[in-house]
Amino acid sequence: MPADPRVASKWAGPAHGLLVGRTVLVTAAAGTGIGYSTARRCAEEGATIAISDRHERRLGEAADRLAELTGTRPLAVPCDVTDQGQVDNLMDTVAGELGGIDVLVNNAGLGGTAPVDEMTDEQWDSVLAVTLTSTFKTTRSVLRHMIPAGRGVIINNASVIGWRAQAGQAHYAAAKAGVMALTRCTALDVAPHGIRVNAVSPSIAMHAHLAKVTTDDLLAELSAREAFGRPAEPWEIANVMVFLASDYSSYMTGEVVSVSSQHP
Repeated sequence: MPADPRVASKWAGPAHGLLVGRTVLVTAAAGTGIGYSTARRCAEEGATIAISDRHERRLGEAADRLAELTGTRPLAVPCDVTDQGQVDNLMDTVAGELGGIDVLVNNAGLGGTAPVDEMTDEQWDSVLAVTLTSTFKTTRSVLRHMIPAGRGVIINNASVIGWRAQAGQAHYAAAKAGVMALTRCTALDVAPHGIRVNAVSPSIAMHAHLAKVTTDDLLAELSAREAFGRPAEPWEIANVMVFLASDYSSYMTGEVVSVSSQHP
């Protein structure tokens, strides 16, 4: 009897060595969400991993868990991706200690809910700073290393909300739509240097932190919109990140890949 498509397995299938010899840096990789799962999947596919997050304690705990699961502790560098000085230090540290940066996964993002008429400048500014402007800052910084090398891959974490409307999400939707536009334009700027830039656009990926900050009613509503009637598992998003980081996507650039049925 075929498996029920509404129920995900506990973890991804066997690895295939897709990223052997690559160095991958993942931002916002502490916790249990997409960033952490992407770091784990990349490590399982043979990559040398560096992870970053502004929460130093949680970052160390994530590095410890990855060491237990993969046999190798990743380089862990605390960084607030809204601070250009810290971003430049992150890139220089990773490139210096690991011999370069082949793949950057821009995973940092900040959400929140507020109708436009009640939204404060602080709410707007903080969501745009973490979700969009930090993606620009990390991209600009890593290109100082990728352009001289004549190669590299940048993968941005966008969202289906960059395509569709949702009440109370004007700041987050604007930021994610900006990430999509930044992806497309940057891809053209850096194509002459042999660098690819793509984005992944998930809808809802269930993990412990999301469950804490989102109501059960909203989670149920968002899940019901999906073709499979369930949220994605973070590793299901991470698998698409691995594909975009690998040579299987060698001719793809400037693309936004939806990992959801909720695309235009």
